[in-house]
Amino acid sequence: MRHQKKTIKLGRTAEHRKALLANQVCSLIQHQRIKTTLAKAKAVRPLAEKMVTLGKKGSIHARRTALATLRQKNAVKKLFDDIAPRSINRNGGYTRVVKLGQRKSDSASMAFIEWVDAAQVIEEKAAEEKKTKRKEPEPKPQETASELEKPEQEKPKHKEPAAKEEKPAPKAFGEESKPKKRRWFGKKSGDEGK
Repeated sequence: MRHQKKTIKLGRTAEHRKALLANQVCSLIQHQRIKTTLAKAKAVRPLAEKMVTLGKKGSIHARRTALATLRQKNAVKKLFDDIAPRSINRNGGYTRVVKLGQRKSDSASMAFIEWVDAAQVIEEKAAEEKKTKRKEPEPKPQETASELEKPEQEKPKHKEPAAKEEKPAPKAFGEESKPKKRRWFGKKSGDEGK
C-alpha cells in the first residue's frame, strides 16, 4: 500500500523526475509562465513554492540549497533578486495553475502555471512596449537633418536607374549565326587532329 506517499511519479525514475521538475521551475522563473500538462504543473507547484520560500530567506545557505536543487546559477539569481522580493508580503500560494483543456494530439490535460504576482510585471512590460511604439519614427538613414528641413519640392528626387545594357538586335529571318565550336565532349574521334 502507498499510504502517505505523496510524490507524483509522472512515470519517470527518481533522477529523471528531479531533473524534469528542476528544469520546469527554472523555465517558470525565466518566463514567468509556462504551458505544460496538468500533472506536471501540479508536480512543479510545491517545488516552485519551496524555492520562493528559500528566496525570501535570502541567506547564503538558502541560496546554495536552491542552487543544489535547480542547478542553474542565472535562475537562482533571478529567483533571489526579482521573484522572492515580490512575494515578501505573501505567506505561501506563490503560484497558480490555470487549466486550459485538452491537447489536440493526445487529449492530455494542459495548464498554465504562473506566479501570482507576475501579472503586475507583465502589465508593466506591456505598458513600456506601448510607450516605445508611440514614439515618432526616426528619420531614414539616407535623409539628413538639412534635407528634412527643406520643403518637399526642393528635396532631390530619386536617382534614375543606370542605362540598361543594350541587347543585340534580333537577326533577320533568313540570316544564320556562326556554328559554335564544340567542346571536348562533343568531338568526334576523327576531329582530334584538327
